[in-house]
Amino acid sequence: MSHSLLAARRSLLALAVLALASSAHAQNKLDTVVTTAARTPQRLSEVLADLTVITRADIERQAAASVADLLRNNGCAELVRNGGAASTTSLFLRGADTRHTLVLVDGVRMDSQSTGGASWQGIPVSQVERVEVLKGPASAIYGSDAVGGVVQIFTRKAGGNGGGKISADFGVGLGTQGTMKADGGLFGSQGIIDFAFTGAIEESDGFNSTIDVPGSFSYIPDRDGWRKYQGTARIGAQLAEGHRAEIIVIKNHANAQYDSSKSRPLVDDHSVQDTDATRLAWTAQWAPAVQTQLSYGESRDRYQTDPSPYLTITKVKNLALTGSYVLGQGQQINFQGERIEDKLENSGLVTAGVGKRHRNAVGAGYLLNAGAFSLQTHARHDNDSQFGSVDTGTLLAGYEVVTGLRVVGSVGNAFRAPTLYQQGTVYGPDLSKPGVKPLEAERGRNVEFGLKYGVGDTELTATAYRNRVSNLIIFGAAGSCQSAFGCYQNVAAARLRGVTLAGNTKAGSVNLRATMDFQKPTDASTGLLLARRAKRLATVGADTELGDWVLGSSVQASGARWDNAANTRKLGGYGLVNFNAQYKIRKDLKLQLNLDNAFDRETSTAYGYASAPRTALISLRWSPSL
Repeated sequence: MSHSLLAARRSLLALAVLALASSAHAQNKLDTVVTTAARTPQRLSEVLADLTVITRADIERQAAASVADLLRNNGCAELVRNGGAASTTSLFLRGADTRHTLVLVDGVRMDSQSTGGASWQGIPVSQVERVEVLKGPASAIYGSDAVGGVVQIFTRKAGGNGGGKISADFGVGLGTQGTMKADGGLFGSQGIIDFAFTGAIEESDGFNSTIDVPGSFSYIPDRDGWRKYQGTARIGAQLAEGHRAEIIVIKNHANAQYDSSKSRPLVDDHSVQDTDATRLAWTAQWAPAVQTQLSYGESRDRYQTDPSPYLTITKVKNLALTGSYVLGQGQQINFQGERIEDKLENSGLVTAGVGKRHRNAVGAGYLLNAGAFSLQTHARHDNDSQFGSVDTGTLLAGYEVVTGLRVVGSVGNAFRAPTLYQQGTVYGPDLSKPGVKPLEAERGRNVEFGLKYGVGDTELTATAYRNRVSNLIIFGAAGSCQSAFGCYQNVAAARLRGVTLAGNTKAGSVNLRATMDFQKPTDASTGLLLARRAKRLATVGADTELGDWVLGSSVQASGARWDNAANTRKLGGYGLVNFNAQYKIRKDLKLQLNLDNAFDRETSTAYGYASAPRTALISLRWSPSL
């Protein structure tokens, strides 16, 4: 075992004991209002599901390179990346495949109908106000994709200062590898109108993202840099008491260098990603007990490589009506109806390069808080124009054994619709052949049990889960499609089992937080571990205030993984140590230092690809009231 991993484990054990055993007080998040767990506002202390909240303060302190890094840093998911922060990125939530996590940005669905799942490298971090990570199936609330969980990202908005006041927030940063960052925002209100405008730019020379290993086809000893440009506009209007309208527009562009083949060392290959979203919403409080929201969202994921001629564009449209009715005495009914339309433009599609489908859905939920006992149930019916109907449901229950300690449990199922690429290319089922059937939706069935402890400002959770995913779509043998190279087929199944521990508390003046995952995501037919997923993961963080200083550190550790499904090519475990410091120059001005991978450990999350070396960033943030 490497000295870095041994050191990381010692640090993890020492800090985790403090974070998970202390009964002192930490920053209180239990009164935070969240919406992802039930698609309706709830206090975090009332949520029965396994939910993690990452705040704006967490985001600024960690200065993560991307949303994917932010989730990995906070123990929410495993990260696999083919190079730098703008390179192709996958996240595994509870060991589930990256396409099995539903991603929402301000309520807009983000997806790629070519690769399946959200393009994590195209989602901004500088404009994020808060992230809510729901672990476990949630198709009974959100429909397709939520087999492993849901990640909902909220962009920054007006602070509600009223009175026509305007606040601003500007930041600039310089770092190693020629990294330069700048971001800014204006927030305020005037009369019934409130607004938030943000923008960001980032450039880096990067690092050599490939490794010269046996069998590598793309190793070129050069730097692979990137550029990112991001912008968000949010305008809201309080039309009348209880009635609010809002429009949100998000634009993100990333241009990343990559090495496509060592046989072409002089070719400068680029991947260009454009991720855009627009949402219109009208929220209405018709009576103290009745609330609705009508929303329309569009997202576009455009991926292109140059000079290699590849282009794929996914467009998703979503029209939804959601609402709730409070029955009284801790009882509430939720309802929803929505239509989702997917469109894929890709030259590989046999239907003139364009594929389309739509999905209509209705659903309802019931929430009960009766003293020590809590119950939540959700049901939904989806009808897909390509593969038919799917019914999903979730039942959650909790009981407060003693003050602050709840026993919780849930059962539920979920699904992921086949992508338009899987269905519509020469690799998809050829229905003209005898006995060949259309691809079916991938299905998940989950059972979990947990303990939640929250008293004062201390929060501790322990969750055990078992999720069996069947009808998994893989690229298998030829015969059922037009291609002689292979075909997409529903032939696999996965078994996702594990225990997650998490906690945050305070020991004296030190805030402590920790997560630990003991998991076993396996192929149900062979018992082999799923590719690029570790059996043990952990994160630990600590920070404290010393006068005008805020000092912090964190450790991220992962056990060894297999790079391939046959479990023959091993990726070593790793432990990374990060440091951060903030100095308050004055009330509205602070200086920040971040040192990631402080001991410059060499790591790889995908065979043949390097992860970021030691990186340092110094930044200045000015937040004046105008």
